[in-house]
Amino acid sequence: MTFRYIPKTDAERQEMLESIGKKNTEDLFKDIPEKVKLKRDMDIPGPLSELELTSEMQKLANKNKSNDKIISFLGGGSYDHFIPSVVNHILLRSEFYTAYTPYQPEISQGTLQTIFEFQSMICRLTGMDVSNASMYDAATAMAEAAIVAINTNRKTDTILISEAVNPSYKKVLKTYADALDIKVVVVPINKETGQTDLKDIKEKITDEVAGVIVQSPNYFGVIENMPEIGGYLKDIKQLFVSVVDPISLGILAKPGSYHADIVVGDGQALGIPVAFGGPYLGFFASTNKLMRRMPGRIVGETVDKKGKKGFVLTLQTREQHIRRDKATSNICSNQALCALAASVYMSLLGEQGFKQVAALSLQKANYMKEKIKGVKGIKPLFTGPTFKEFAYSVENPEVLSKLKSEDIYLGISLNKDFPQLDKGVLTAVTEKMTVGEINKTLNRLEELV
Repeated sequence: MTFRYIPKTDAERQEMLESIGKKNTEDLFKDIPEKVKLKRDMDIPGPLSELELTSEMQKLANKNKSNDKIISFLGGGSYDHFIPSVVNHILLRSEFYTAYTPYQPEISQGTLQTIFEFQSMICRLTGMDVSNASMYDAATAMAEAAIVAINTNRKTDTILISEAVNPSYKKVLKTYADALDIKVVVVPINKETGQTDLKDIKEKITDEVAGVIVQSPNYFGVIENMPEIGGYLKDIKQLFVSVVDPISLGILAKPGSYHADIVVGDGQALGIPVAFGGPYLGFFASTNKLMRRMPGRIVGETVDKKGKKGFVLTLQTREQHIRRDKATSNICSNQALCALAASVYMSLLGEQGFKQVAALSLQKANYMKEKIKGVKGIKPLFTGPTFKEFAYSVENPEVLSKLKSEDIYLGISLNKDFPQLDKGVLTAVTEKMTVGEINKTLNRLEELV
């Protein structure tokens, strides 16, 4: 009798070797020429005890910068929102602690129900008809939305995208587009307001255009005039893809109200730590009309032959394991564990709590935005209304390095992705940031400039 998790005994190893006609383990490696074999023991230190290993790993971990020990205004797609302790307690339950949807999904009713609840919450949050089980992140969700637009509007090969969409998202879209011969045309922003130029969208719309992608709040933190853009696009065939910060929907209009066809975004802000860039959570919601073209998995609610409620994976004929090369997407998995975190987070906050997080982020960000205008050498880049991020130029960029040496991270430099904004800085403020930390940063900034 063998046991799966107990190492093989010497007798068992010998039995295995004899069954394949070998005398010892060395015989398994006879094909390797003798001249390349190492004729000595390797100079490798012995194993560490658990205590020693824990100490060594702690030394390595201490080299990292923790948001609990610094003042960080970094954003650009990853945000340091407060995460209730209950979120992790539920995630660590053994029945949930996996990122995968089971391959015999109906056996795992609990997992399917959590995904169904996530889909329901995303639909309620965005005002859309249907949501999938989640995507890898906002970038992949946005790229998949572009494919849906192309597949919906036949004989088209072009996607319009706002200049102010997150640069990381645009890079992922470019990777998709290059492989699929999709043309990506950038719509510029108004240099004064920082908002996407609707007039330019109208000029660029042709029969070859499948859809238009706009992010609000955009990468610069500016709130776009989405109702105006949606009002124009609702009367033509081109799909309107809205990229959103889910927290902003606590106070801003739901995309469904301004005629968005597809809504995508990153759920990282919904109870998922910044965690060095991942894993994150992409969400994808659409109108019923586009349901059969959606990427990813969809969990549905049904009843069995006894009338008992249950959950199943539905509309699977869209997926890769059935349609092969004709599938709606090559993404055939989801971020179930992160989706559970988002569901728990939204459930804990409730509608009023969610609005409060959004309102506090808005108030604190705009408090800092107004105060920083009075600092010498600081100039706002745009006049458009902002949510929890804002962009400005710093006359002396060396100030950022000096603040960083004091564990104050003022924001992200914009010159890498936007060379025309060579002295630009993007600052993000969430509800976690205290007024004291904001004032300390502003006072130090004034002293340095």
